[in-house]
Amino acid sequence: MFSGCLVRKLRRIWFSAAGNFRKWKGNPNIALVFGLAFVISFLLSDKVVAFSVQHDTLLCILEPFIWTFGDADSILVISLLLLLLFADLPNLGNEVPFFLVRTSRVAWLAGQILYLMLATFALMGFILLSTCILAGQRAYTANLWSETAAILGYSDIGEHIAVPAFVKVLELSFPYKCTLHVFGLMTGYSLLLASIVLYLNLWKKKGGIIGGILFSGFGFLLNADVLCAVFHIGSEGRRYANILFGWISPLNHATYYMHNFGYDNLPKLWMSYLFFAGGSCVLFLLSMHKIKTYSFDFTGTQR
Repeated sequence: MFSGCLVRKLRRIWFSAAGNFRKWKGNPNIALVFGLAFVISFLLSDKVVAFSVQHDTLLCILEPFIWTFGDADSILVISLLLLLLFADLPNLGNEVPFFLVRTSRVAWLAGQILYLMLATFALMGFILLSTCILAGQRAYTANLWSETAAILGYSDIGEHIAVPAFVKVLELSFPYKCTLHVFGLMTGYSLLLASIVLYLNLWKKKGGIIGGILFSGFGFLLNADVLCAVFHIGSEGRRYANILFGWISPLNHATYYMHNFGYDNLPKLWMSYLFFAGGSCVLFLLSMHKIKTYSFDFTGTQR
């Protein structure tokens, strides 16, 4: 009996989430988000591919994704797409009154959270697939760094063309493992951002957008390069600022190379995963509590 009740609740949660995905069909906002994601992937990965063509070298198929989404600035750009994708959470459509009659508010919101998680994963997967496609015929699938990566990492060329190929990444990891971590950190940061948008939207309509922008701006400002340039801080001060901001900036937690690989004082990867998972879970639980007193305002089928 208990298992049957649990299955029914899980089905209702799934149907609540699936209702949001059905709205993707013919939705111009969804087309815009994924279209912009592809354009951003092209603009950022084109530098790597163009360098490979110019120097007649090959690429590991995952390298465009690693180098273009392995720094804080690129992750910040992706977070803006998430604000567009989740701006109207929780979605109040024609089916919501039906769900609220047939199931509890908490179960309905759990469906919204499931949708949020699956949609985030889908967007990140689309970005990864886009960069692999854009690598084209110059790519190979072996789990080895390419000559292109070596040139970018061990010279100052990568810095000149704004491609973040870092030596410690090349020396202490392999492309497939590095891709999993870059993908995981981006997804963790995205889920935390989306959970903030959801929770604040439950408090005040459009409050999530403001909170999401402030959250992203907070991470951007806690950047050692930005602050050291503004306040003219030297190299020694920059090193300490880099460590400090590596611990307190969510955006730096989402950046793969800003982690401890055995010889610095930056956070370890598992700490960042715990930070994102813990923060998201706390906000989801707070949203569950808030939905119990949330005032639904339907005018016909509109919010």
